Amino acid sequence: MSPDERFMARALTLARRARGCTSPNPMVGAVLVRDGQVIGEGWHRRAGGPHAEVEALADAARRGNPVAGATLHVTLEPCSTHGRTPPCTDALIRAGVARVVVGAVDPNPRHAGHGLELLRAAGIRVDSGVLEADALRLNEAFHHWIVHRTPWVTAKSAMTLDGRIATASGESKWITGPASRAHAHRLRLEADAVLVGVETVLADDPELTPRSQPGFRLPAGLPAKRRIVLDTRARTPTGCRLVVGAARQDALVVVGESADPARVAGLESRVGVLRAPERQGRIDLRWLMTELGRLGVLHLLVEGGGTVLASFFEDRLVHRTAFFYAPKVLGGQDSRRAVAGRGFRSLAEAPRLADVESRRFGEDLFVTARVLPPEDSVGRTSPDAPRVAGGSG
Repeated sequence: MSPDERFMARALTLARRARGCTSPNPMVGAVLVRDGQVIGEGWHRRAGGPHAEVEALADAARRGNPVAGATLHVTLEPCSTHGRTPPCTDALIRAGVARVVVGAVDPNPRHAGHGLELLRAAGIRVDSGVLEADALRLNEAFHHWIVHRTPWVTAKSAMTLDGRIATASGESKWITGPASRAHAHRLRLEADAVLVGVETVLADDPELTPRSQPGFRLPAGLPAKRRIVLDTRARTPTGCRLVVGAARQDALVVVGESADPARVAGLESRVGVLRAPERQGRIDLRWLMTELGRLGVLHLLVEGGGTVLASFFEDRLVHRTAFFYAPKVLGGQDSRRAVAGRGFRSLAEAPRLADVESRRFGEDLFVTARVLPPEDSVGRTSPDAPRVAGGSG
């Protein structure tokens, strides 16, 4: 590993400290180096706060280290526009930084490369693409949203080795062990919103909030995560845990245009309600993704149940899988499947996965992978081609 890669790896580690806290901004880390030694470092801690570059400059000042002539390693191209904070390019130029090493370029086509051009115009040497794959993976949801304005979707499920999430009677607690459940809460922490179908609400009465677990503690001051229920016919009980005590902006029930007005009015008195168009009697998921993107949901974690997960896969809306497998076999014709729905008609139609990674959590196996877009997996030209209508209940 070269020195640039070593310091970029440190910047990536710093950036990860803010998981779940920076949306709608990306996670960014920065390390200032002089003569091979770190003289300052920082990371973007939360939206509206100082950016990583400014944090690193401030850290160097606190340590009494002059910055002029130093090299900055930063995971994402420094911003060059005024937002809630001034441009980082201005701060770096004023500080006299001699070189900037960048992991990934700004994904916004309107700004990509502009910050680097400003730095070069000021006489600063710029090198980019160092540990680029890791830098892109760090903010894959942000990169997708900034270009498409729809959420990056992670499909999560916990199942037996034969792909079952519950018995025929609905018993599901607990298929996986405590280490897996702790990591599932990390996944909730990283997402902007968690989505389930109304059948899951009726069967399990979940809260859908990230919570501290043995071996995992939530960061202080964590922004509230949005909790979403797909509920075509407005069957969500107003006394369920997701509704009771929820702030209106934190809980959202998505109902169909055909839902009973009295039921909808009852929900509207307690939580946010989004009236959605229907396709074949279910929520139009493509319409919903556009609306959630407009609401600032960059990363959507879809937790099920099986019909909902199938709908997202069938509509080609899943970007990453997060599947937990417990060393159990449930079997049975009527036990509940992790991915239900109608299924794909042929192997050629089935979504293909890439960059498959696995790890152990206790006795369980966790597998995550990137879902290839249709044109990469089966030769289709448009990932947005209409398919089966999505939604649940």
